[in-house]
Amino acid sequence: MTYEAAFQELQQILAELQEGTVSIDQLAQKVERADELVQFCRERLRQTEATIQQLHSSNQSS
Repeated sequence: MTYEAAFQELQQILAELQEGTVSIDQLAQKVERADELVQFCRERLRQTEATIQQLHSSNQSS
């Protein structure tokens, strides 16, 4: 899964929750999936930040 796909799915879940189109039976499942997607996106951003910092550090020492 890509960051963009996860973010798009997260936006869709949020829209469904805001519109009130999610039944009570689906609510826990949607919230759980949203939590998984948020964790995925955070980790992807952390990885990207670490890569950028590493590249920046190696460019500074050159």
